[in-house]
Amino acid sequence: MAAALVLAAGSVTALTATTGSAHADAQVCDQFGSVTTPGGYVVQNNAWGTSAPQCVTQVGDGFQLTRADGSVPTNGAPKSYPSIFAGCHYTNCSPGTNLPKRIGSIGSVPSSITYQYVGGAVFDAAYDIWLDPTPKTDGVNKTEIMIWLDRTGPIQPIGTVTGTVSLAGHTWDVWRGSNGQNDVISYVAPSSLTGLNFNIKEFLDHTVSQGLATPDWYLTSIQAGFEPWENGVGLAVTNFSVAVN
Repeated sequence: MAAALVLAAGSVTALTATTGSAHADAQVCDQFGSVTTPGGYVVQNNAWGTSAPQCVTQVGDGFQLTRADGSVPTNGAPKSYPSIFAGCHYTNCSPGTNLPKRIGSIGSVPSSITYQYVGGAVFDAAYDIWLDPTPKTDGVNKTEIMIWLDRTGPIQPIGTVTGTVSLAGHTWDVWRGSNGQNDVISYVAPSSLTGLNFNIKEFLDHTVSQGLATPDWYLTSIQAGFEPWENGVGLAVTNFSVAVN
């Protein structure tokens, strides 16, 4: 079983979150704790795969992983998914979000992100985008899109490589599979990207073309962060923005 296969199955266990108000440099150490950013996004600790202490510090519309104790085998699921998101994740919705939104009614989804990486860690840096036939605000969705901008160590997405595609000015390896609860399509950068300015709608349209969603389905959340297996202190999203038009 591929590492990320276990990962995605485990990620749906993050059923609760504690939402805080917006702060400057607010630290979150609760396993499923979260805090709202000045720009109206949510930073979540989401340490679903470990009982070891983990903390994230929200800085502006971004965050840094400031504690990441423990490690897990690289042939299994990661420790966590510390991330920032817009939309709704297990009933935790970002303030003023217009998600869920029907895919067919979306004109564009401009997004910008900048990552900060560190050595001595095994991780992937990934967008995690959720789609469902219904406007869900809780629970697991039917289809998951992952966009991996970087990865280190012997980790891989769910399923197998099915080909390549050129989107957002880059060529991506396309992986497809299922974790038993939802379909997953992953777009993996062949080499490390530290940032991206792009239209997420390109990935939505390609996913629809692959039969993993239809225009009548809903985009429910857009998340960006890290899945660490070993260490990870210092990993950061230094800037994040997204709009669903």
